[in-house]
Amino acid sequence: MLSEVLTFIFFILIGLEIRQGLNKPKDAILPALAALGGMLLPALIFIALIPGSSAWAVAMPTDVALAIGALSILGKRVNPAVRLFLLTLAVADDFFSLLVIGIFFRDDLHLASAIYTLGAAAIGFLLPFRHRLISLLSPIATFLIIPIYIFINLLSKLDFSVATEKISIAVVLARVIGKVLGITLFTFLFTRFTKLKLPQGLDLKEIVGVGFLAGMGLTVSIVIAEITLKTESELAQVRMGLFFAAILSGLLGVLWLKRFPASL
Repeated sequence: MLSEVLTFIFFILIGLEIRQGLNKPKDAILPALAALGGMLLPALIFIALIPGSSAWAVAMPTDVALAIGALSILGKRVNPAVRLFLLTLAVADDFFSLLVIGIFFRDDLHLASAIYTLGAAAIGFLLPFRHRLISLLSPIATFLIIPIYIFINLLSKLDFSVATEKISIAVVLARVIGKVLGITLFTFLFTRFTKLKLPQGLDLKEIVGVGFLAGMGLTVSIVIAEITLKTESELAQVRMGLFFAAILSGLLGVLWLKRFPASL
């Protein structure tokens, strides 16, 4: 019951952030396209490694709280444009993740699951006073809801005996490699061959760091896994893969951005 309540509040926040992001749609186009690349490549890598598995979708979402938390380690050395691009990308990622759940896994959604995921996001999307609610809920989600949810649904259930199983390894490879490749490649292609441009003061080297950090995905990925996977063995492998992928992605992202600091 606690897990469902936390999920409901978290997805209300996702709905609020998606609606808030639509206030400046022009500024969100490039991060949204980068987010799309950062979802397609991990999914394709996972499918190539394990054809036929319904776990492919867990490789796609980005966890904004974890990514921004890792970014904060660098303090003032981080270009503010990096943080804004990552935030916008993560919000777009949440939107695309909801579409994935609604389109590809609608038959697996029980009524309760639909209410506390898609339903909650829809409520958040429609609520007034978005800025105030986001200011209120964001710290609660970051410091209370997400840590408790991750402990209940991931850390307390980790089984290190499945660390070398195929799904665990596929999740790590798809997220750690696929996220950075997809985000960087799509950003490069759209800035090279269209009129879209990176925000002032931001360059492609820093987008690589954003791509690494985007590999940190736990909360939405766990929700997708619990909706779509049928066996505890698969869930255990996914949890293990997500755990290692988050650690590796966060470490690589911080080290990369430390190596290539703000280009202001």
